[in-house]
Amino acid sequence: MKLYVMRHGPAEDTAPSGRDGDRTLTVSGRSRTDGVVSALIEKGEAPHAVLTSPLVRTVQTAEIVLLRARTAPLEVRQELAPGGRASSLVTELLETGRRSVLLVGHEPDMSLLVQRLLGTPLGHPMQKAMVVGIRVDASRSRHRFTLEPKSLRWEWRDLAAGDD
Repeated sequence: MKLYVMRHGPAEDTAPSGRDGDRTLTVSGRSRTDGVVSALIEKGEAPHAVLTSPLVRTVQTAEIVLLRARTAPLEVRQELAPGGRASSLVTELLETGRRSVLLVGHEPDMSLLVQRLLGTPLGHPMQKAMVVGIRVDASRSRHRFTLEPKSLRWEWRDLAAGDD
């Protein structure tokens, strides 16, 4: 399975309601997210499905992906909420035969998920709107790329032929 792990785009510091879960993407956050999604599409890395945390900023990030990449309906999953069990969600996705899925969540959970899958930390926390591409099989996971959201710089990993 091609798994795309994404942190939500930049959001407002506080919501009018005062609740963290209600914080929305900023105008620049929407723009950054749109740029990242455009870069994914341009490289042929658009996901077939998008799953997101239920918090507003992640849903808004996922909706941008959904609209630009023209994927299947958005799935809101509690496992991607802060402190959720994202690794059990990845296991479920593998068991159900999913092929290309983008998960939108929060820090530090997304960095911890990447570390758990790869067996090593990224070396830095995930920036807002960053995407890490991972090849996940039943027996192992391999880091494919990291897409840096501010400069849209790709960091590709060497994989054996046919592993993309």
